[in-house]
Amino acid sequence: MVCMKIVKRLYDAILDEHLATHRQMAFVSGPRQVGKTTTCRKHADSYVNWDNIDDRERILGGPAKIIEQVDLNRLSKTAPTMLFDELHKHPRWKQLLKGIFDTYADQIHIMVTGSSRMDAYRRGGDSLMGRYFFYRMHPFSVAETLYKELPDSKRIVRSPKKVKKQDFDALWNHGGYPEPFLKRDPRFSRRWQSLRGEQLLREDIRDMTQIQQIDHLEMLVKLLSDRSSGQLVYSNLAKHVRVSVDTIRRWINVLSSFHLGFLIRPWFKNISRSLRKEPKWFLRDWADIDDAGAKAETFVACHLLKAVEGWADIGFGKFQLAYLRDKRQREVDFVVVRDGKPWFLIEVKLQDGTISSALKHYQEQTKAPFAFQVVMNADYVDADCFAKPRRAIVVPARTFLSQLL
Repeated sequence: MVCMKIVKRLYDAILDEHLATHRQMAFVSGPRQVGKTTTCRKHADSYVNWDNIDDRERILGGPAKIIEQVDLNRLSKTAPTMLFDELHKHPRWKQLLKGIFDTYADQIHIMVTGSSRMDAYRRGGDSLMGRYFFYRMHPFSVAETLYKELPDSKRIVRSPKKVKKQDFDALWNHGGYPEPFLKRDPRFSRRWQSLRGEQLLREDIRDMTQIQQIDHLEMLVKLLSDRSSGQLVYSNLAKHVRVSVDTIRRWINVLSSFHLGFLIRPWFKNISRSLRKEPKWFLRDWADIDDAGAKAETFVACHLLKAVEGWADIGFGKFQLAYLRDKRQREVDFVVVRDGKPWFLIEVKLQDGTISSALKHYQEQTKAPFAFQVVMNADYVDADCFAKPRRAIVVPARTFLSQLL
């Protein structure tokens, strides 16, 4: 791993709270190079990495061999914390963790992290059920440049706060991944993005899936890179890549699992209807998007995804990110659903202007208490977007995004 500046992050507060209040293991997942290992190692007394040959031998030796490197014979105010990195590459990682937890849970804390989505590996007959809490790590956001502590559980949105111009510009131009965001060097960012994409396809996906047609997959990635914020039509993608529609669906699910991007679906009260509609696709890294409109929508989408997943992981409720569209082609970019009910609607614009008629329409239809037309190029306003329920209003992105996670 490339060394980078160590900075305090929101996830430090999340892990501090977890280790102080829960006996369960902390599973930390997220994209490659989002800072999982760097952050988690600050909270660990012992570190074991499956990709290290010596550590791998110790892991294969079983729980007793692993625990040898943690000195449990000394009096301590707190239990030591052991961090396992990339352990899900071990074929029997669940059984190993179950054995360690069941034997030593009262003596040590356990954190587990991995680059690919560990939640994909824990589905179906989950032998670790009840033994862990899951946390999804995201790149830096506007709010994380301003706040490093957890939000108040009584009011989960932040108070508005002005983001520094240099921080906002760095997020927009270099993305939120720690190294390019902190370095802020265009040449470095371009090389970093190119290398990360190559590693994702040629190392992660090739090594951990059965996909053999890497050249075709690269063609799909190129198409998806140009379609962030767009609605996906699987049949069109299949025609361009010259594979079946089922293959395209499977490959997009793989790319989502490895955090190249994510899908959001249209929201309906009847969930089964939304599953039959084509989803919208968003890249995880907006920095390399050329079209300003698509970049703005992706920028906001990534901030919203971080918020809804973070709020859910912390335990503030059930949250969903979706969009709204009807047969008359009226569309609103995003809806955040809280505990099954629309909470706020978002329409993204580059420049200030008349409020979208679709935003007004859908607020009336859904009864959402908040509806925001988020303007990227508007100056910060020191006012709370969530002060009280109201009809659709225009808000600066710098204000609105500062109130998320």
